[in-house]
Amino acid sequence: MRRSRPAGALPLLLTLIAQEMRHHPGRVAVALLAVALGVALAFAVHLINASALAEFGQAVRTVNGQPDLELRPAGARQLDEALYAQVAARPEVALASPVIEIDTVALDAGGRKRGLRVIGQDMLVAAALAPALLPRPDPALREASGDAPRLAALDPDRLFLNPAAQRLFGVTPGGTLRVQSGGRLVALTVSGSVAADTSPLAVIDIAGAQAHFDRLGQLGRIDLRLAPGADRAALLAALGPGVRAAAPDEAAQRVSNLSQAYRVNLTVLALVALFTGAFLVFSVQSQAVAKRVPQLALLGVIGMTGRERLALVLLESALLGSVGALIGLALGAGLALLALQVLGGDLGSGLLGGGAPALQWSGNAAAVYGGLGLLAALAGGWQPAQVAARLAPAQSLKGLGGEDLQARRPWLGPLLLALGVALAFAPPWQGLPLGAYAAVALLLVGGIVTVPLLVGGVLGRRPGARQPILLLALERARDQRDSATITVAGVVASLALSVALTVMVASFRDSVTGWLDEVLPADLYARTAATLAQADGAYLEPDFVRAAAALPGVARVQAQRIVPVDLDPARPPLALIAREIGDARRTLPLVGEPAEPVGDGRPEIWASEGAVALHGLAPGRVLALPLPDGRRIEVRVRGVWRDYARQSGALAIERDTWQRLSGDRRVNDLALWLAPGTDPGAVQAGLRALAADAALLEIASPAQIRATSLAIFDRSFAVTYWLQAVAIVIGLFGIAASFSSQVLARRREFGALQHLGMARRQVLALVCAEGAVWTGFGALLGLALGLAVSVVLVHVVNPQSFHWTMEMALPWGRLAALAAAVLIAGTLTAWIAGRAAASREMALAVKEDW
Repeated sequence: MRRSRPAGALPLLLTLIAQEMRHHPGRVAVALLAVALGVALAFAVHLINASALAEFGQAVRTVNGQPDLELRPAGARQLDEALYAQVAARPEVALASPVIEIDTVALDAGGRKRGLRVIGQDMLVAAALAPALLPRPDPALREASGDAPRLAALDPDRLFLNPAAQRLFGVTPGGTLRVQSGGRLVALTVSGSVAADTSPLAVIDIAGAQAHFDRLGQLGRIDLRLAPGADRAALLAALGPGVRAAAPDEAAQRVSNLSQAYRVNLTVLALVALFTGAFLVFSVQSQAVAKRVPQLALLGVIGMTGRERLALVLLESALLGSVGALIGLALGAGLALLALQVLGGDLGSGLLGGGAPALQWSGNAAAVYGGLGLLAALAGGWQPAQVAARLAPAQSLKGLGGEDLQARRPWLGPLLLALGVALAFAPPWQGLPLGAYAAVALLLVGGIVTVPLLVGGVLGRRPGARQPILLLALERARDQRDSATITVAGVVASLALSVALTVMVASFRDSVTGWLDEVLPADLYARTAATLAQADGAYLEPDFVRAAAALPGVARVQAQRIVPVDLDPARPPLALIAREIGDARRTLPLVGEPAEPVGDGRPEIWASEGAVALHGLAPGRVLALPLPDGRRIEVRVRGVWRDYARQSGALAIERDTWQRLSGDRRVNDLALWLAPGTDPGAVQAGLRALAADAALLEIASPAQIRATSLAIFDRSFAVTYWLQAVAIVIGLFGIAASFSSQVLARRREFGALQHLGMARRQVLALVCAEGAVWTGFGALLGLALGLAVSVVLVHVVNPQSFHWTMEMALPWGRLAALAAAVLIAGTLTAWIAGRAAASREMALAVKEDW
């Protein structure tokens, strides 16, 4: 008999599961929601990251073409044009194409500055290496000589726009586009298009690029198609030390490296949300098993083995996980599509340009994240399944037996917490804080596992009061310790992540706000370049600075030059900021004490935290600083300063020193102090009048810059806010499900109490008191655990991931609101469930005991 039963066991288990789900749709909905939201967030973050990187990589391949390799300057900003003839004549080279890359701005139809990338190339050879950049002259245009329009591509005054640039600037063929070159505007004729559908891009003949953008005698790179069997090492050796070989996808790899920490952090936080969902599955399944003890015991008496009861709960968890994962995958794809359209591929961080790439679906990724959802549900159902398997059927039918699960392994929780604290001190691995991630996971798990120990400690204390309702609540909690533990643990699991994210974001935002106050001491600021890449194409001459200082009401002007500096080809360039420093303790937001001056004649520079972490530029180190002309000058790092604006690192140097070393007197930014009583609007009008075009200057007050910077911050952390909101929603649903199932399972108890003379309002008071006490206790523990996790996020994950430090800020108002929301949710749910349970006829409520 027992050997023939397994063939029919599965249909029986499925029938029992179907009945349970049909009779308790609320519990099923909560479990499905927990798994679905966790899977959706993790899958959406993956799709967004994959889509953005794929789009950026495709854009780089489209613009750069498919050469065998690129020759780029090693240290200098540009290559000498004479190198092209030398390279083209080499026997290893089958084809060489000179290229100039210029990041600048142009004015749209409304006169607003818009970013534009200009590619200057030799039209006669570029088509073989970069066909997407081949100009397509508009056939309606005719040359003045009456020749075919194909010769328009060789005209140095004609531009060809890609579709994105055509949409952005709204210039039709034959129209004029005004492009910034230094401190002036160059009017160029739009004569057609190119096929490259990337970010806004314009193509011009290389002679025009050199003439219009002050690049005479210079090249940005040389693309090479090598002859069969060519020796790359011999070619590079023959060209000398000023040239390096670069892969065509070097830019994509740089951006991938730069955005890696941001992408990994989002993925980890999303997976933590999935972990929260797993615990809520545990909470729901635990309550279900506790409620079904008589049913499971009866099944055991009539022949169902412990292994089959284990399979019953696990199969139910697997079904919940499978359906929840499928819902989560669909929801995640929708969220990713929405995020790509609203926030862009970089989720507002600005690391990938902020475009809206197409969604890149991945079946393999869907299988992985769907599988994670299934595993999360199985993990959540494992402990309840063990409880169901270990039931003693005969004793359970009599209301006896049952094991005190909280007494087993009381040392496990504190051990996990201790391991989490230890791993928080682990160094990063390949630039990623893997030890810190493990520390966060262990702290969360350890804190939840420690809940039974803490609940036992609370229940072990005898109250001094003699209030019947309080005594009844405590005695019941001692008798049903598992239920109290599950309730508290559910609150802890949901609240801890929300608290940690709240503290992390608040700390970062407060640190950025204080940093902005420190680095914006002037009354007005003016700039020409919005990004580091535009600094070489959009700048002001020294005459403009002198004229600005002479404006009425201007008491002082401080000029600043920003230059990209390449120290490592695998990383984005650092921003070298040439400015007036003087006493760095007053003018720079220093971190720690600077090194003592050596007095060996080497110029001093100040490295940002990012430069220290990425390039090892600790105070006292001597660095061979590359100059724009390719020379290298030894400088000494004097100290470290905090810079939240540039994740890839920055260097600060005295402007006079920079001008002496490089001869570069150009300016990108101006800071202006005004005399008392001066109208800032009049000074702004004077500055715009000095410019070749009023649109070339962006002028703002410190308050405007602060508001814009914080808006960018909030945009870049929008996904973190969503993660926090989802954690709260999952937690509140879990609390509601936990209390509802517990209270509804106590109908017989409430009926007995009313038979003994307790009024209905007293029953409701008992239920609300239990809900408030246990939810409040869980909220306190969740708050403490969340603060512990936030310490790791703020002081370990953030410095190891993004290479800057911050001060920890505790937004007590928001934290109190989170705890209050959880407390109200628990109490209100208990009250609603208590009304439903206590509203039935007393005789019907206790009928099951007859």
